[in-house]
Amino acid sequence: MGALSKGQIYGAVTVGERGQVVIPAGVRKSLKIGAGDRLIVVAKPDMIGLIPAEEFNRFINQASEALTKLKR
Repeated sequence: MGALSKGQIYGAVTVGERGQVVIPAGVRKSLKIGAGDRLIVVAKPDMIGLIPAEEFNRFINQASEALTKLKR
C-alpha cells in the first residue's frame, strides 16, 4: 500500500502572491502528476483538495453507470 493511501503528511506549502502553491515532489511522484496535468479543485469552508482530472472523470463515469443500473 502506498504512502498516500495511509494519509502521509508531506509538509507545508506557502501560497504565493498570485495564489499559487507548489505540490510537494513526493506527492507529484506518488500520483504521477506532471507539468500540464489537470487537477480538479474541491473545497469545503475549512478544507481544499486536489484530484487528478482523469481520476475524477473515472469516478463520475462509474457513478453514472451505477445510477443507470439502479434505475433499471
